[in-house]
Amino acid sequence: MINYDEELKNFEPCLDVDDVENAIYDRELIDVIDLLKEMLQDVSSGKET
Repeated sequence: MINYDEELKNFEPCLDVDDVENAIYDRELIDVIDLLKEMLQDVSSGKET
């Protein structure tokens, strides 16, 4: 049988996951809300997209 407590003690996260996580959190990502706000500003100022 698997001893889950023992397995959890030996667990080490994959370094690749940590690297990706840091890269994602360090970047300022544009989401849909940001795009909509920019589009509304363009429309209200008379710019065409």
